Amino acid sequence: RRRARVREARWRVHITEATLSHLDGVYAVEEICCWHRDPYLRENKIRTFLVIDPRAEEESTNDTLSPVSGEGYKMRASVRMTRYLESWGAAKPFANLKHLDNPPESAGSVRNNHSELSLGSLNQQKTLERGRVPRSPDEDLEGVDEKFFQLIEQLNSQKQWKKSEDLNRITLYFKEQSLEKEYRLSALPSFNYYTACTFLVFVSNFLIQILVADKTVALGVSYGISFFLFILLLLTCFAGHLAKCFLKGPKALDWVPSISAAVCTQPWLRVSLGVVTILIVLTMAVLNLFFMPDPWCSSQLQNSTMVGTNATQDFVPMKSLFSVPYYIYCCILGFLSCSLFLHMNFELKLTMLTLCLVVYNVLFLHTHSWLSDCYVARLYPNQTALRPGVLKEPKMMGAISFFVFFFTLLALGRQNEYYCRLDFLWKKKFKKEREEIETMENLNRVLLENVLPAHVAQLFIGQNLRNEDLYHQSCECACVLFASIPDFKEFYSESNVNREGLECLRLLNEIIADFDELLLKPKFSGVEKIKTIGSTYMAATGLNVAAGQDSQQDVERSYSHLGIMVEFAMALAAKLDIINKHSFNSFKLRVGINHGPVVAGVIGAQKPQYDIWGNTVNVASRMESTGVLGKIQVTEETAKALETVGYTCSLRGIIKVKGKGQLRTYFVCTDTARSGPQGPLLS
Repeated sequence: RRRARVREARWRVHITEATLSHLDGVYAVEEICCWHRDPYLRENKIRTFLVIDPRAEEESTNDTLSPVSGEGYKMRASVRMTRYLESWGAAKPFANLKHLDNPPESAGSVRNNHSELSLGSLNQQKTLERGRVPRSPDEDLEGVDEKFFQLIEQLNSQKQWKKSEDLNRITLYFKEQSLEKEYRLSALPSFNYYTACTFLVFVSNFLIQILVADKTVALGVSYGISFFLFILLLLTCFAGHLAKCFLKGPKALDWVPSISAAVCTQPWLRVSLGVVTILIVLTMAVLNLFFMPDPWCSSQLQNSTMVGTNATQDFVPMKSLFSVPYYIYCCILGFLSCSLFLHMNFELKLTMLTLCLVVYNVLFLHTHSWLSDCYVARLYPNQTALRPGVLKEPKMMGAISFFVFFFTLLALGRQNEYYCRLDFLWKKKFKKEREEIETMENLNRVLLENVLPAHVAQLFIGQNLRNEDLYHQSCECACVLFASIPDFKEFYSESNVNREGLECLRLLNEIIADFDELLLKPKFSGVEKIKTIGSTYMAATGLNVAAGQDSQQDVERSYSHLGIMVEFAMALAAKLDIINKHSFNSFKLRVGINHGPVVAGVIGAQKPQYDIWGNTVNVASRMESTGVLGKIQVTEETAKALETVGYTCSLRGIIKVKGKGQLRTYFVCTDTARSGPQGPLLS
């Protein structure tokens, strides 16, 4: 197999007869004789074949035959899959990542008995469409906007919630007690505006009565007290807004903003103030009816036809009688004040509306019905035939109006309660889903930072125009380390004792994991793990430094990361000694270090990988492969750089390095403590 791979033709797959027997005739092949080029194939008489590219065969077929409409898609499954794989993925690493800056609305779903609307499905469809065919950003955004509009229309449909699993259809209570309690205890920032609207209704009633009714002392006193109470309520609700207007007020009034905050957040206080506000409006709508002139008018109605025009002088003054219909209008406005508090519980609204209906009907139909009779008698004296019907009398029209508004406001109140609870449910679910999205984003960020260095990951995660380009960075002075465990190759074996090598790999995983733990220390925050190759650990420092920055700094500071790399290598050796003690092994670390210019970049679209390239990397690898167990081998240039930061290096000699010729190398003395900059210590 190895010989066949070596002798394969360019752009063709070269296989042996044994491999061909396992393909079950899936691919067309062409036999080729390579005996004259390879003695091993000739001695063992191994037949070899070249696999014919299905795409080339397809192209040749298309060139010779014109395909009939509808037959162009009839191709072999392997060819179709090949084309799909070619169209999948981005042409550049993370090219589509910037479209994820607009987070999906949710990863969860809004459920009911009719359907299950998955907000996360939009993101999945978006990802699939993005992967199948390359599309422009504008097309992607248009498609996503269309899907979101469809989703919003479905959410606005009441059919989605008629049989909701969260709400009781009769009482509209949440089925979960904790959810119901949370809804009732939730804050209501708009309560102050509800109170302000109720105050406008109160002012409207005041204007109607002050313009129409008799201006009595009782009218002035009652409305004076009511205005005082309303001002206190408004100051209580808008204390926070007023405090913002007087930021430099006395410190003794610093507690004032907390009053409005307490009103919005404390349910019992909010409900109490709301009930008091509504009762003031409802009471003032009919209070001055009790201060009308003496009701002796009703006793004169029976003799009004006999007395004639002289009897009109004994009636209640005409202006007072004309105010009766306006009191009915004030009562209707009082009904409206009950519906202004949108988030008030429906049961409380029902109780107050019912109380108003009973009280107002008792007043106008029983206790003060004489006012309506006097009003009709005054409008139609001695004209019994022209008098209106019973249903057109003010008291009957008022009662009918009260019932109409009562049932209308009940229907509106129930609908409002329904939508308030629905809004609370949506907000809670979307909040939960947003938290899940944030958790997934943070998890993805952590995973990406585990694959890529933190400073590189930020370029792809953030809104940066460069995230569509191939990432690359030139580093003028990077330090590269290769640390291997050569003894592990002899230690590894596949037998029943170690479960076919599984226990050996488990030990290697523990070693690499312990090495990775060292990267979490603040001391080694500048060390970046590049990759592991078998039992070889590759790391680098100085990668997060902008080009040209080293030349602007002093020599000692520019080479400081080389000292950190040496300390990291010694920490690796110390960690390996601890593992040897617990696992009864005698592994030794062989380390090679070199510094110089490198090029860092991210390669791969489907599985991106951060890597570094350059002659510095190759020499560092040669320093490790030609090194000695338990030693850190460096080049002459690196030894001189380490000397400037206080490390001692001993000359090993001139060795032959593959691809580099003869190189003078040194061993870093790890048994001596690091000191400050000193004179030449190269032995």
